[in-house]
Amino acid sequence: MQNSNKLFQALGIPFTALLSIIFGLLLVSFPIGIFIVFESDVGGDINFDYPVTHLELFEGTAIYRAPVDVGIGDVFVVLWSFYAILFVISALGPTTSFFKSLSSIISLGKLDDSKNYMFGVATWFSILILISALINLVQEEFGIVTIPPLEENNLIQFFYVSLAPLLEEFGFRIILLGVPLFVLYSRRTSIKYFIRCLWTPSTLDIFDSKRAIFLIIFIGILFGFAHIAFGESWSEGKFAQASVGGIILGWVYLKYGFVASLLIHWATNYFVFSYANFIAQINFISIDTAFSHSLMSSLEILLLLSGVLSITVLLVQKFYTKKESNLEI
Repeated sequence: MQNSNKLFQALGIPFTALLSIIFGLLLVSFPIGIFIVFESDVGGDINFDYPVTHLELFEGTAIYRAPVDVGIGDVFVVLWSFYAILFVISALGPTTSFFKSLSSIISLGKLDDSKNYMFGVATWFSILILISALINLVQEEFGIVTIPPLEENNLIQFFYVSLAPLLEEFGFRIILLGVPLFVLYSRRTSIKYFIRCLWTPSTLDIFDSKRAIFLIIFIGILFGFAHIAFGESWSEGKFAQASVGGIILGWVYLKYGFVASLLIHWATNYFVFSYANFIAQINFISIDTAFSHSLMSSLEILLLLSGVLSITVLLVQKFYTKKESNLEI
């Protein structure tokens, strides 16, 4: 146990420093997003007053072109407020604050990621970025490129990437994963318990993890397929990235709950595009060029380093936990 404490204390300083930086970057992305939507000309010939009913999302339905005076800015504020509330919840709970949870790694030489949602968000977000980068690197070696769906207007694109995490997490995690997990493992039928289990699946007594893991993998692959199969979607190169991302989000949902999986999904969409659009606006360059900017490269390096360190810390924790369990036996 003493060796475990010393190792965690050695890893703890760079690990907590990187996670703290990621926390700060996520926090700063909130005002950046407001600036992009309401104070920039990212939309060109349209702005935040553009009617939400005019979006192609509703094309072919009765909602399209309906005389409803609701702009995309109005809906964005609702989404922004919802994510901000969840961000505060994750930073403060469920039982300890984010920074108190991090300090225990250095002071106690122990990792306890069950006490704070944001710990799981920052850790697994960086791991997801690292694995996605590795997949992209391998695919490029075989000539497989990942091309996003075309969107003529950057403001509408930013709106879509802000909306997508909520819709996709509700559909793929709560409906397609949470409900089957409840059916498989719940021994109670009350509405209150059902809602609680959908919000935090770890509430369930998962006595046979193999079925849960199989379900997470299956829904993750389905998540990847959905990114390339419908309408003007991603190119085939996105399938592997999205599938692995879906599996990670499923695991996070099972372990930490809906708050953590939604915020990680939000971070991969809103967070990334808010900084890219901000860089594009202040430097008067295109969004595609902004993704190659040195600041975006620096953010990526930080996330990659955090991903490597996060995996290392989790593996060390697993090794010593297993070793201590064997000694007790």
